[in-house]
Amino acid sequence: MAEFIFKDMLEKCGREIEFVVASSATSAEEIWNGIGNPVYPPAKAELAKHGISCKGKRAVQLKKYDYDKYDLFLCMDSRNVTNTIQIFGSDPDNKVRKLLKNKDVSDPWYTDRFDVAYNDIYESCRQFLENL
Repeated sequence: MAEFIFKDMLEKCGREIEFVVASSATSAEEIWNGIGNPVYPPAKAELAKHGISCKGKRAVQLKKYDYDKYDLFLCMDSRNVTNTIQIFGSDPDNKVRKLLKNKDVSDPWYTDRFDVAYNDIYESCRQFLENL
């Protein structure tokens, strides 16, 4: 959801050409025979409630070479920070961070509260954009 929430914010403020925004999984559990699953239907529905499309998005796995392609990696939770650094081997440029500085984004996979996750992500993306 974060990829699409942030892209929507950037578009609304006319800054979309300044950024490359992409999301990647830190595991292969959503990728089968090299093909990623589409956005999970409840996440897609939550985005749609806010007028945001994620059409065509499929899961892709983060790769070691991605470290040199991007300036920053914002993770939803502490586990993903650990997994991301493990994929990269290290984080010498301090590019890997949590989106919410002091807590994890609420994980809707376990709570089924996609609205809470959306709100966490939206507020964090808003603050992140304001601080750029």
